[in-house]
Amino acid sequence: MNLTAKEFDLLHLFATNRGKVFSRENLLETIWKYDYLGDLRTVDVHIRRLREKVEKVPSQPEYIFTKWGVGYYFTDKD
Repeated sequence: MNLTAKEFDLLHLFATNRGKVFSRENLLETIWKYDYLGDLRTVDVHIRRLREKVEKVPSQPEYIFTKWGVGYYFTDKD
């Protein structure tokens, strides 16, 4: 699987923090390492692209979930 550096960083963060919900702002601070002044949708785009690579059916994720109004998280199921 070919991942960009940001996609890999996101996947690693999620996989090592299973079940923990990360807000867009938190992901920008953690992954991008600075206060991002642009569009928060940058995170959404990266999550969508990551799902397209790791999920069998990206619209029905098994691993990377959205907690509506809060953020994103990786399944805590083994």
